[in-house]
Amino acid sequence: MRALTFNPDLSPSVVPDPVPTRSQALVKVAAFSLNFGEIAYRSANPDPGNVPGWDAAGVVVQAAADGSGPAAGTRVVTFGWSGAWAELRAVDTAELAVVPEAVDLGTASALPVAGVTALQALRRLGPVAGRRVLITGASGGVGRFAVQLAARAGAEVVASAGSPARAQGLRELGAAEIAIGPENLAGRAYGVLDTVGGRQLAQAFYQLEDDGVVMAIGRAAREPAVIDFELAGTRSARGRIENFNVTTPFGPDLAHLVGLLAAGELDAQVGWRGPWDKASEAADALLARRITGKAVLDV
Repeated sequence: MRALTFNPDLSPSVVPDPVPTRSQALVKVAAFSLNFGEIAYRSANPDPGNVPGWDAAGVVVQAAADGSGPAAGTRVVTFGWSGAWAELRAVDTAELAVVPEAVDLGTASALPVAGVTALQALRRLGPVAGRRVLITGASGGVGRFAVQLAARAGAEVVASAGSPARAQGLRELGAAEIAIGPENLAGRAYGVLDTVGGRQLAQAFYQLEDDGVVMAIGRAAREPAVIDFELAGTRSARGRIENFNVTTPFGPDLAHLVGLLAAGELDAQVGWRGPWDKASEAADALLARRITGKAVLDV
């Protein structure tokens, strides 16, 4: 089996076929998508026996021995903290969802981490209908899902992006307003889905209305967030920051997102797509923020 190793240059290597446990299905991978976190924070000294990768879609070639999950021949999208960058993936059946024939597998592979993160973070905010919600890093993978899902939930969405060029298409996804950085937000927001961290998280916190909430989702800035609470105290009476991490299993949330995709009510926003041996090129473009939305590689 060919796989992409966890080398800094994402060079290809040969690894043994995975051996599924009783609760895992064996999936022949058709496509996988890249996430900023798995690229930006990859180890410089990887385990040569480990196949990295979080998101993949493909076809079940061996059903789980315990009878859970779909039968062989079923098209699925899968999640796990390893194993996606390979031709075969062993994945827990609780971490996958069936993909209908009408949905492209490469498009479906963009859903797991970015889509589920946006969905779960929005859920943590609570009811947002009629409320103003700021999304930082809105041009990225998580951000573009968050804009769509927040708008569907009835929020007044303000999409923050690094430049007008990166903000292109965000209004069509449901953003009512565009801000070039949270410091340029006009007025306040009840909720913030912050995918950037660092200074942008601090600026977003200062923009909260009373009893507002910042969901600290991402660390794309790769810098600490320093909050001046003296300044914050002059901006609003109350507000809080909540650390956010996704929770497993992903299966039910993935099934919900696949359903929206199949109904034409969600756009996966694939901004780059190419063959799996172009992974290094895709990773460089993702880190340099030359890609809006998701990067997908076909195996």
